[in-house]
Amino acid sequence: MKQEVIEKLDGYDEIIESIEYARKDGSDFSTEKEKVAAYIEILHPGRLNLHVKKIVPETHTTKTLRLAAQGRDLPPFQAGQYITLYFDINKIKTSRPYSISSSPNQTEYYDITVRRVENGLVSNFLLDDIKEGDVIESSGPFGTFHYNPIIHDKTMVCLAGGSGITPFMSMIHDIVERDLDRNLYLFYGNKTLDDVIMHDQLTRISNQHNRINYIPVIENPADSYTGKTGFITSKLIKDELVDINKKSFFICGPQAMYNFCLPELHKLGVSEKKIRKEMYGAPLNIWEYPGWPPQITKDDVFTVKINGGIDIELPACRPLLETLEQNRITIHALCRSGECSMCRVKVLSGKVFQPADVPVRASDRQFGYVHSCMSYPIENLEIML
Repeated sequence: MKQEVIEKLDGYDEIIESIEYARKDGSDFSTEKEKVAAYIEILHPGRLNLHVKKIVPETHTTKTLRLAAQGRDLPPFQAGQYITLYFDINKIKTSRPYSISSSPNQTEYYDITVRRVENGLVSNFLLDDIKEGDVIESSGPFGTFHYNPIIHDKTMVCLAGGSGITPFMSMIHDIVERDLDRNLYLFYGNKTLDDVIMHDQLTRISNQHNRINYIPVIENPADSYTGKTGFITSKLIKDELVDINKKSFFICGPQAMYNFCLPELHKLGVSEKKIRKEMYGAPLNIWEYPGWPPQITKDDVFTVKINGGIDIELPACRPLLETLEQNRITIHALCRSGECSMCRVKVLSGKVFQPADVPVRASDRQFGYVHSCMSYPIENLEIML
């Protein structure tokens, strides 16, 4: 707008007069900018260098790594949030998110609990190669999988499977340490009792605190086992809860657990708005996922042209992000579960398959952006990073 037009607007003279008063008599906060920036860096750092302070074996396939930052406090977090660790393994730059399993009531360290994944690049590296004293690069805390006293009921019903116990462990620490007015029922499914992470600790806490109710569920129990067995079914849940009203449900575990447990909750009449689901990475067998094109097999391979230049091969069964990383092409990523949108790329031509529950924004859909961590090629592609 031209200056002469602006000067004719109603109130222009009063605004100019107010500006002059502010310049003469108002406070100058420009000197505080550095203090504000320093405080923001404490709460929301770009990257952290975390030292492996302690390694605790949990099961034959699982360890807990205690990570501390030398010379500074760690950013605070809410029980249930995660940090993303960054790696350069065999010249492959990649990242993995891990839920924090330690208490949020201290900022000396973060505990992450890692379970071995078959052929897992990062899990095998953390379990086999990392030693106490090593340094790992990390993000600050992220994630929305946490209790909100405004919208969630005072009774939490938590369904965990395998390493999906980690965010709930942090929530339990928080309830116990602060004596919160909150009840928590934890149904924790595993194949065998030996697979249960932190079983002794959970049993002890449950025995000592009335607000915490721990119900391990073992799929293949020993003959001497007397606890709950099989799967986390609607009947098993109802037998423990009696009444599902005024309860909020939280679920975290492998994809197979979601596929089984969500319908069981629906059988009980639990509405979707009462269920919080933690994103748990890309599905392993995507070709078995609802909506997968039947004409595409897990062995199909396509090509992608990147930024009009590089061509690489894309297996249909692997997320686009992983294939790019394997080809030394790095994309910034946090959750790797289709939630944060940090890894999105623009598809110029071709099609990808994304599970229906990936929360892609309407504007991204309109302009062709996809979350590369949850996008599987089903045609030859051309993309822009």
